[in-house]
Amino acid sequence: MTVSELANKLSLKTVTGSVTDDRYDGVYAGDLLSRAMSHVEAGNLWITIMSNSNVIAVASLTECAAVILAESVELMPDALSAAEENGILVLSSDMTVYELCVKIGEFDHE
Repeated sequence: MTVSELANKLSLKTVTGSVTDDRYDGVYAGDLLSRAMSHVEAGNLWITIMSNSNVIAVASLTECAAVILAESVELMPDALSAAEENGILVLSSDMTVYELCVKIGEFDHE
């Protein structure tokens, strides 16, 4: 499934960046930055409730397809600026991390 298709199905809001028709490859859900840095792979979606500029640094380093902020979390101003400067796609949802994972898992098995 593409990032664009997923964003539409889940009614994700775009915070920064451009939603693409690129396919995502896997999902990582977690908030511990050191774990995310070593486990998020290029092309993954990363679901988190962390909203600081370190999230953007890890997203850039790992080349993830998109960061999805769960629970309507908003990026801090410095993180928003960093995401815009680095072209990081950040999406937002009011769903919990668990709910997002379940829905994405269901879509991936259609």
